[in-house]
Amino acid sequence: MTAPFDAGAADGADATALIAEDEPLLAQALRAELAQAWPGLRVLATVGDGQSAVDQALVLQPDVLFFDIRMPRMSGLEAAALLAEEWPAQRPLAVLVFVTAYDQYAVQAFEAQAVDYLLKPVQAARLARTVARVRQALAGRTAQGGAFEEAMLARLRGVLETLAPVGVSSAGSPLSPGGPSSADGTPPAARLSVIPAGIAGTQGAVVRMVPIEEVLCFEAADKYVRVLTAGEEYLIRTPLRQLLPQLDGEDFWQVHRGTLVRASAIDAVTRDESGRLGLTLHGRPERFVVSRLYAHRFRAM
Repeated sequence: MTAPFDAGAADGADATALIAEDEPLLAQALRAELAQAWPGLRVLATVGDGQSAVDQALVLQPDVLFFDIRMPRMSGLEAAALLAEEWPAQRPLAVLVFVTAYDQYAVQAFEAQAVDYLLKPVQAARLARTVARVRQALAGRTAQGGAFEEAMLARLRGVLETLAPVGVSSAGSPLSPGGPSSADGTPPAARLSVIPAGIAGTQGAVVRMVPIEEVLCFEAADKYVRVLTAGEEYLIRTPLRQLLPQLDGEDFWQVHRGTLVRASAIDAVTRDESGRLGLTLHGRPERFVVSRLYAHRFRAM
């Protein structure tokens, strides 16, 4: 059951928060610093990994989320993206604050997208500025309504698009050689022309070289990625985050955390009773969910 929105928290006077930090001492320190900087804030829970952060955030629906970037099971960025998809439509989005050890490239991404962040160890003066910004954002959340949500989603998209190609993961290790925005100067990954893929149901006994022109959709599924053409389904082990830098963004659109579709193959986009968007592709029977992070692509021109 969705908790009713508390208008009293609109200006942060009685706001609630969730802290996701895998180092207990740092989590305790942040909670203590917040008690000093923001006496009216109620920290509802402190969790130590990304999946627990998502689970607890959906249950508690706090006003503010303090997410460490690098956590076990799921990074703070991945958790934020998943929450953007799963957050109840009738509940205003929580305000996100990322917490990170000093990482110049990540900090540049946050600043470019106007996403608030805190550096470890948290300094009282910096936290005070963050609290002021968050309280202002909470006031704007009520006054601006849908415009506030769109602005938050756009900022999160910007951070994800900047940081995902250079591998900000739960472990903090590089995920791919890097796309056009690689921090280490690595050249953009070569575009794929064919994909060696196993035919679904053959246990990898048959591998076909699938021309990229035939691919309609890439969809994450457990340990594999489904590669869908008009008449076939193949499986590959390469994660979507590694595929992204090797695909033309004009040809393949990300419509969900786990789904890329060929833009020219989109047949129709529909909205269900809960307000969620879904799309169908020419040549495929499935309906693919469109995340609210990427719903802006389908507004009527």
